[in-house]
Amino acid sequence: MVKLSVVVPFYNVQTYAPDALRSLRANAREDFEFLLVDDCSTDGTAEILARAEREIPGARLIRHERNEGLATARNTGLDAARGSYLAFLDGDDWLSPGFYAKLVAAMDELDCDFLRTDHVRVTGRSRSVRRVPVGRRDEVLRPREAILPADRTTSVDYPYAWAGLYRRRLLDRGLLHFTHGLRTAEDRPWIWRLHREAESFAVTGELGIFYRRGVATSLTQIGDVRQLDFIRAFDQVIEETARDPEADRLLPKAVRTYCAVISHHLNTMAKFEPEVGRKLRAMSAGALRRMPQDVLTEALTAMGEDRAGPLRRLKRRRPAPAPAPQETNAA
Repeated sequence: MVKLSVVVPFYNVQTYAPDALRSLRANAREDFEFLLVDDCSTDGTAEILARAEREIPGARLIRHERNEGLATARNTGLDAARGSYLAFLDGDDWLSPGFYAKLVAAMDELDCDFLRTDHVRVTGRSRSVRRVPVGRRDEVLRPREAILPADRTTSVDYPYAWAGLYRRRLLDRGLLHFTHGLRTAEDRPWIWRLHREAESFAVTGELGIFYRRGVATSLTQIGDVRQLDFIRAFDQVIEETARDPEADRLLPKAVRTYCAVISHHLNTMAKFEPEVGRKLRAMSAGALRRMPQDVLTEALTAMGEDRAGPLRRLKRRRPAPAPAPQETNAA
C-alpha cells in the first residue's frame, strides 16, 4: 500500500533538477512514490528524469507530449497517484533528508484533512524562513476560520501547494486538482477552495522545504503574457467565493487580496514587455469593474490612497473597443 504520493512537475530545469532528485532519494521509503512529470522539456531535463526513474526507489516518470504548464502537470500527477497522502514539490526546489517521514508522522497524529508547513526561501546565497501565517501550531483547526480577518495576512495568503500534506479524501472530493491551463497564480483558487470546503487542517513548524527564488525560467521572473493569468485565477476566487453561503463575510478578503495583487503588478510594470503592460492595465481595469462594487468600494477605502488612488483611476478608464470580427472566406 502506498502511504504517500509526491507529485513533482519538471520543465526545462536541468540545472536544478539534480538537487530536487537527490532530495527525493534522501526521502525515499518503501511505501512512498514519486511521480516525476516531465512537461515536455526541451533541454536535458528528460534524460535526467529517465535516469532518476531507474535509480530512485518509488520513482515513476510520466511525460507530456506538449507543454501544458504547472497546473496541468500537477493534475497529471494527481490522476496517477495511489497514496493515502499527497504532496507536491517543484522541480527546482529541494527537501531536507527524511522531511516527508516527519510530515507523515505529524499527519497521522493530528488526523486532519491537510497539514501546512513553514519553508526556507533561497535567493542566491541568502536564506530566510517563511512561516504559515497561523499562530496556533500542532492543533487541529477549521480552515474556513483561517481565511479572515480581511485586513491581515492569513492562511489563504500562503498559497504554496508544496508546503503541506493532503489526505486522499480531498482528492476524491475534487478539491486538490488545479484549474487547467493556468500558467501563474494556479495555487490561489486552489488554496481558497481548500479553506472554504475542507473540514480540518493544522500547521507544523517543521522546516525542510527549500524554495528557490530568482530562477531565470520561473514565471515570477518573466514579463510575458503568461503572467496575466493571475486575472483569471482571482476572477475564479471571486466567482466561487460569491457562491459561498458566507459570501458576505468572505468576499471582502477576496476582493482586498485581488486589489493588492493588481497593485503589485502595476508597480512592477517595468518588467513587462510593452504590449503586455498595456494588456495588464486593460485587463486590470476590467477586473475592477467586474468585482462586487460595494465590496470594492470598502476595500479601496481600507487600502489607503497611495494604493487605492491608482486603482480608482484605472477603473474609470474607458474600456477598449472590442476587436473587429475577422473576415472569413467561404469554403
